[in-house]
Amino acid sequence: MSNLNAQAEGKPADWVPAGDKQKIVSPEEMFHKLPRETQFITGSEAARESIRRANLDIAISYPITPQSETMQQAGYLYDEGYIKEYYRGEEEIGVMSAISGASRAGIRCLSATAGPGLMRGMEAISSWPGARLPLVLMDMCRVINTPLAIQPDNIEMSFLINTGIILLHAENQQDFYDYPLAAFIVSEQVDVTLPVVVSVDGFFVTHARGQVSITPEEYKLPPRDGWKSAVPAMDNENPPARLSRDAPIQKSNFISYHMHSSWQQEVFAAVERSAKYLRNYLNGLVEIVNPGAEDFIIASGSAVSQAREAVRQEGEQGRKVGLIKVKSIRPFPRNEIIEAVKDAKRILIPEFNQAGWMHKEVCATLYGRCKAEISAGPRVYGGMTMPTEMVLEWLAKARKDTP
Repeated sequence: MSNLNAQAEGKPADWVPAGDKQKIVSPEEMFHKLPRETQFITGSEAARESIRRANLDIAISYPITPQSETMQQAGYLYDEGYIKEYYRGEEEIGVMSAISGASRAGIRCLSATAGPGLMRGMEAISSWPGARLPLVLMDMCRVINTPLAIQPDNIEMSFLINTGIILLHAENQQDFYDYPLAAFIVSEQVDVTLPVVVSVDGFFVTHARGQVSITPEEYKLPPRDGWKSAVPAMDNENPPARLSRDAPIQKSNFISYHMHSSWQQEVFAAVERSAKYLRNYLNGLVEIVNPGAEDFIIASGSAVSQAREAVRQEGEQGRKVGLIKVKSIRPFPRNEIIEAVKDAKRILIPEFNQAGWMHKEVCATLYGRCKAEISAGPRVYGGMTMPTEMVLEWLAKARKDTP
């Protein structure tokens, strides 16, 4: 917020934005060296604290449950001076188009949405990777199907998987603090330069409280350098659609198709290049509990929390069950999963969606590389919860059905 705008909004002439008082530290210091204190806060509040430390230039939002609370918190941060510009768009596709324009200008950008809002904005969202736009979108998952509901269901993530977007899936409030901060830094790497979507299962995380370890608020990340990117920031000399307007491309189908094909290859190669940065800032693309077990659960998001409790109860009965928490959906941690389950006999894949997109990813990854029986479930959707007893029942059945 400029001082002129601040005075127009009734702030004193000597008002200093809170963000200007913060000290810039390197990403390595932010993630690995600064002290942390634990707070008992909601997922939305955890996201707020992440944004507070992100050195954010602009946030654009449009209200939709359950993300509205987070972006309301972003509004408070703007008022305090932690975000330089903030406004509410007219609808989702307008917001997703506006935030892409902001990113083209070389500044750090954030938006958020949920369920039907994500689907409405997909026309713009799916164009982000090809335009090489580094920005962060928070996605608080909810039901997208008719009849309309606001309950958690992460089927919407399946529409993002193959767009060229980097896709992270937060398990809990802690992840929803850590992942957005990492997303900004990874998104803006020169050899990446791609949008990152940080998804979380709405309500289960956004409106529930958990222990979150956070860094002191007087520190923030370095700003974005708009010139350090795969595509130069937009100005009068670098219009964003310059190539596609050139006559030789438009008049030759072969050249046009070849250009588009090679550009897609580069986008998806950039997704894979992001893995080395994510491994650093997220402490790996996966978390593995009880390596070497014969029974494994592979999950992401809130399903991980249910699986953790199942693993604990199985351990009390003297049975060792492994757990693979998948943090990054794109890039997908293929090598880590293949190595972790090389001796497994049974694999369970609990999900909060009807389509079973995680099951499909795991089966494609392990085809011809693992002899374990892979169970497609348990699976709940439409806002249903997944009791730990359900996971335990599926484990018992998998053991019984395996010769």
